[in-house]
Amino acid sequence: MSASRALLSNPHAGASPTLARARARLAAPSTIPFARLRIRSAILSSPAAAAPVATSEPKRRISRTGSDASLRPKPAVLVAEKLGEAGLDVLRQFADVECAYGMSPAELLAKVAQFDALIVRSGTKVTREVLEAGRGRLRVVGRAGVGIDNVDLQAATEAGCLVVNAPTANTVAAAEHGIALLASMARNVSQADAALKAGKWQRTKYVGVSLVGKTLAIMGFGKVGSEVARRAKGLGMHVIAHDPYAPADKARAIGADLVSFEEAIAKADFISIHMPLTPTTSKVFNDESFGKMKTGVQIINVARGGVIDEDALVRALDSGKVAQAALDVFTAEPPPKDSKLVLHENVTVTPHLGASTVEAQEGVAIEIAEAVVGALRGELSATAVNAPMVPAEVLSELAPYVSLAEKLGRLAVQLVAGESGIKGVKVVYTSARDPDDLDTRLLRAMVTKGIVEPVSSTFVNLVNADYTAKQRGLRITEERVSHDSATAEAPLESIQVRLSHVQSKFAGAISDGGDIVLVGRVKYGVPHLTVVGPYEVDVSMEGNLILCRQIDQPGMIGKVGNILGQKNVNVSFMSVGRTSRGKQAIMAIGVDEEPEKETLEKIGAIPAVEEFVFLEL
Repeated sequence: MSASRALLSNPHAGASPTLARARARLAAPSTIPFARLRIRSAILSSPAAAAPVATSEPKRRISRTGSDASLRPKPAVLVAEKLGEAGLDVLRQFADVECAYGMSPAELLAKVAQFDALIVRSGTKVTREVLEAGRGRLRVVGRAGVGIDNVDLQAATEAGCLVVNAPTANTVAAAEHGIALLASMARNVSQADAALKAGKWQRTKYVGVSLVGKTLAIMGFGKVGSEVARRAKGLGMHVIAHDPYAPADKARAIGADLVSFEEAIAKADFISIHMPLTPTTSKVFNDESFGKMKTGVQIINVARGGVIDEDALVRALDSGKVAQAALDVFTAEPPPKDSKLVLHENVTVTPHLGASTVEAQEGVAIEIAEAVVGALRGELSATAVNAPMVPAEVLSELAPYVSLAEKLGRLAVQLVAGESGIKGVKVVYTSARDPDDLDTRLLRAMVTKGIVEPVSSTFVNLVNADYTAKQRGLRITEERVSHDSATAEAPLESIQVRLSHVQSKFAGAISDGGDIVLVGRVKYGVPHLTVVGPYEVDVSMEGNLILCRQIDQPGMIGKVGNILGQKNVNVSFMSVGRTSRGKQAIMAIGVDEEPEKETLEKIGAIPAVEEFVFLEL
């Protein structure tokens, strides 16, 4: 019997089917090629790990294998918050496990150096101090759940510590809770329950509305949103959805129509929010968006509290614009006891119960246990959320191109308009090097990172980039173009990012072939944007960028610069590219801060300016 089978055999009878399947997966031989295992082992190991362990630390248990009687240390795993027995059982088959619930920050700092892996939920803060206290031995942090706000990802990456989470196990539970709140809100269940318990029999006051035939807008059509859609269709509702990355065929299969954000909130009788909390989505439901909704709309949120401006929602509820809201999440959790939103008569609230079912908790426990065990074995993980350590010499050479690739992706996604979303991405590398001397996996991952992260809570890195792209329906292809050069010292001449079959909010970025096209290169160690659509430009990719498509005529630079100067907006650079004299041109303007909306409108009002767009780099 192999060492892994000896350690992971199943001596228990009567286990649940879910746990039995988990044990079977762990006991199966790994299918990952040896080369990939070696890479992961290098990523997860650290020179400090080989140092002698202080005598004050407990000795690591040694297990004998049944085949060669060699000695192998068992990893040690610290579980800092309550984890289901099913997950603990999976861990115990591979590692020594200690459960220490309710530790203070000081106690965690004192204990963490004794362990190879740490598992937490949302209550334990894995700070830089905790990771530094790991003294090089801590190799894996597992977050039993989706959000990783409580883990310092940068510090973990610097320490060579892989962070994994459990993003799928609570999908059905969250969707079911959303439907429960939807039905409860439509029929005034919580209000009627409170009234009856107070001795009031008020049948006429709490007349509800039927769900059949009503329009439900699902804002965020990922795993949870799509499950809500399936259940809503079963209730006879008409389902529309907004998500720039949702595959159209997936939505059609469920029976949902993908629409723009504005169309979704304008048509909806009910709005169910399933968006991640990102800088783009923070307070996206505010006074302005509430004003565009139907009077009497009802809102459900089982995603993240910060996507709603809670003060604006109170105002919308008071005015009657929003008839009711059902909320499982809040900007601050727990919310203040005197919260006007929580105490509002027309608001139904629950204390973040989306994943709180027996089945979901068992699933999360098993999912995170499998991820942690896999990471400790040196396997690649699809749920890794931080970047692996890259050899210093490779990172040094590719560093400016890594930044260039991410910024090209970030610019490209900001140019996409409409509800069709991004489907095809082509990355073209121009290089004088032999293809075997240029590994583009990291660059491809960074393009994916730039495209996905601005509109998602997903953290993209070399480990999970291809998986993330596949899950979001992104088909990324690569092409290498040979470039004759006297020297091949620089790894790349340029990188082109091309988005096909999409609409653009800036027509000037559309090439003659109908695709959004951006090209960049590294100059003097700094990423530069050199092509936008059919136009050649030369701008440093730092700060923020305003693109203006205009009629090529004298005085345009002065007019735009004057408007920005009057509003105290500092211009860091300006470049103009044109197709031919006197026809169309693109002006690229670098600014240190985002201009006010009125300032941008003044630029757009210049007669020769045909369109403009503000982009964050």
